[in-house]
Amino acid sequence: MKFRITILLILSLAFISCERHLFIGKIVGKQININDSISSDPNIEAYVKPYRENIEKDLNEVITYSDGNYTKNDGKLNTAIGNLIADAVYEESNPIYNSRTGKNIDFVMLNHGGMRADLPKGPITKRNVYEIMPFENSMVVTELSGDEIKDLLGYLVGVKRAHPISKLQIVLDKDGKMVNANVDGHPIDYNRTYNVATNDFLYNGGDHMDFFKRGTNFIALDYKIRNILLDYFQKADTLKPRKDNRFIQQ
Repeated sequence: MKFRITILLILSLAFISCERHLFIGKIVGKQININDSISSDPNIEAYVKPYRENIEKDLNEVITYSDGNYTKNDGKLNTAIGNLIADAVYEESNPIYNSRTGKNIDFVMLNHGGMRADLPKGPITKRNVYEIMPFENSMVVTELSGDEIKDLLGYLVGVKRAHPISKLQIVLDKDGKMVNANVDGHPIDYNRTYNVATNDFLYNGGDHMDFFKRGTNFIALDYKIRNILLDYFQKADTLKPRKDNRFIQQ
């Protein structure tokens, strides 16, 4: 019996030692374009059709109206569509933040590049909102110290771009230097902290806004900006965004 086991063990070891080991020596990639040249599969088309029709119906639903065509390039330091979005974010986010913390958002700051389409004149559909804000970014609130507020203001003054802001006012002189900065109509107090609402992209350092990463008492509102716009727009009969004096040069 021992002899048979020994023979089997030797044969197994011999088999293992002779086993061919395969390794990946080369990986070749090829770009496959998905376009109209690829014929559709009727079975897949039939399966997808009801879902596609439901999505199209939902996206084409008219939720409000716009009194004009507004683009993110219609102003140097503030734009009508940017003001609308920042104000909507404040109005929809502050009640949630207040209910969780007992505090209010002091001001809102978003990024100009986050707006990806115009707000057209006439009926506004859910599809328009998805085109304006296609990203999945959500709102967060963080507390910034006086030094970080100085960095934030220095960033805005330096880039001189119409990043959407709400409840914050900045006035530049003719040479582009800041002469005044207010939060909700009051001069900024650099000895206190401010609760600043922004999106998670900027909070993580997007667009080189590194001052957000130094904030404290971070609160995630679990509220996507696109959903904020959908909620805000559906409450309005007609949208009438305007440029104003929240960020101006004298």
